[in-house]
Amino acid sequence: MNIHEHQAKAVLAEFGVAVPRGFAAFTVAEATAAAEKLGGPVFVVKSQIHAGGRGKGRFEGLGPDAKGGVRVVKSVAEVTANASEMLGRVLVTHQTGPKGKQVNRLYIEEGAAIARELYLSLLVDRETSRVSVVASTEGGMDIEEVAHSTPEKIVTFSIDPVTGVRGFHGLKLAAALGLSGDLTKQAGKLIGQLYEAFVAKDMAMLEVNPLIVTAASEGQEGQLRVLDAKVSFDDNALFRHPDIKALRDESEEDPKEIEASKYDLSYIALDGQIGCMVNGAGLAMATMDIIKLYGAEPANFLDVGGGADEAKVTAAFKIIISDPNVKGILVNIFGGIARCDILAQGVVAAVKQVGLNVPLVVRLEGTNAELGKKIINESGLNVIAANDLSDGAEKIVKAVRGAQ
Repeated sequence: MNIHEHQAKAVLAEFGVAVPRGFAAFTVAEATAAAEKLGGPVFVVKSQIHAGGRGKGRFEGLGPDAKGGVRVVKSVAEVTANASEMLGRVLVTHQTGPKGKQVNRLYIEEGAAIARELYLSLLVDRETSRVSVVASTEGGMDIEEVAHSTPEKIVTFSIDPVTGVRGFHGLKLAAALGLSGDLTKQAGKLIGQLYEAFVAKDMAMLEVNPLIVTAASEGQEGQLRVLDAKVSFDDNALFRHPDIKALRDESEEDPKEIEASKYDLSYIALDGQIGCMVNGAGLAMATMDIIKLYGAEPANFLDVGGGADEAKVTAAFKIIISDPNVKGILVNIFGGIARCDILAQGVVAAVKQVGLNVPLVVRLEGTNAELGKKIINESGLNVIAANDLSDGAEKIVKAVRGAQ
């Protein structure tokens, strides 16, 4: 589960992380009030959507010279004007795709005097079963581009869950970010705070980009500040964190994915034309791969799970059919814990409830496969039987192209 920047900063602040002052705003009036509370002299008006690249994004309906989704202004009146222009408008970034996302909330934040921009993130490394720290001096840029062009500028190290953060981790981070003096101590403190938050809240990823060093002022050295924060959580651990679960913004999610979560289905919407319903994540990935091998694109990832029953399969099928981009469906079931006859009953029930206007190919193997095939064959549905995965992929691609 993802949350907005202002929510992420509030969570991190609970663990002592230094973040700029700011207030969320859902209306222009709230944006104006937030600016008045902050007092200036510099304000940052930030669009709150679940996507990166906001500053370089563009708003639909505005001219080519219009500012992006993050704007620096110098008066309360400018905050009001920019909030009026941004709220309710669709922002398109490199991460949203061409459809963009509507901006329904803003974050009004105090400005910062930036001396340097750095990059820092924590994520789960499944190879080592540890939390890995990724750091770079190239903050404020797309980390993917840094990794491609100058990989030597990215430093990665892991934290042993037994020991937690130790002093040498702070020294490693400071060296990776090119920090010295008091900033080295601040880096050690920050990595401890972030790691504590990461573990305590069951985060899957915590990205700070940029992490800034503020400009030194009279009598005060530069300080480390989290200027932007992106956090995602492990969905399987949300039952332990009702406070985090309450932060979910369903307007940022695909309605089909929201519906799938109600039935504990693993579903991710994609841009292709062939809907997939599979039991088992590995088999689902293989099904998507072989669809691409035969020259088509999958419309979704969908794993109904090993313990799928008729109700869950019916719900999964309805979700697939609700996607207007789907021009054909491939059901690929290998019965183990989940019996083929139960899954076949779900497919038949779903089709009879919602109808079927696109080609359907079904491949059943494993526990009660013959009974499942009998249920499909005697249902009266217009179903194309497949002998194996390759045969199924070839047939659904051919059927979709024939229908077009």
